[in-house]
Amino acid sequence: MVSLQIDQSKKYSRLINILAIAIPVVVAVLLGIRQKVDLGSWTTFLPHINAVINSATAVLLVVGLYFIKQKNIAAHRGTMLTAFTLGFVFLVSYVLYHLSNESTPFGGQGLIRPVYYFLLISHISLSIVVVWFVLRAVYFALSGQIAKHKAVVKWAYPIWLYVSITGVIVYFLIAPYYRH
Repeated sequence: MVSLQIDQSKKYSRLINILAIAIPVVVAVLLGIRQKVDLGSWTTFLPHINAVINSATAVLLVVGLYFIKQKNIAAHRGTMLTAFTLGFVFLVSYVLYHLSNESTPFGGQGLIRPVYYFLLISHISLSIVVVWFVLRAVYFALSGQIAKHKAVVKWAYPIWLYVSITGVIVYFLIAPYYRH
């Protein structure tokens, strides 16, 4: 296995901690901007693209698990780095959508309403938490610290998979209420 020759000092841990805090804070600040930026009507399609990205990420996570169980490290690495890249693309797309479009209120009534909000709140909360775990998992894998990688993945994997799947479910629940 080829691993990056990365200095395994505290500075990388500090950088991961800073990014794990900065990313959600910056996203929250950007989403809190009341004045929307006109990026064009193409941005109204971003939630649909985000659902595809979340779906693909969930599939890649399952496939990545399959590859590592088969001891196919190269395929596992490629699959997981693709999932990580999709996470970055999702983040950019999500921010662009919310910078340029008003939030869509959920219109469902009855039992589906608390289900939707439970899924939404758990999805958002865990999407914030998972950043730290995923960044550490990727760092440990790329720096060849496989024992530490395995230890953090025990937490990162189920949270990331849950966030990916609930992102798709939340999309399908709110999709009928999108304005185009």
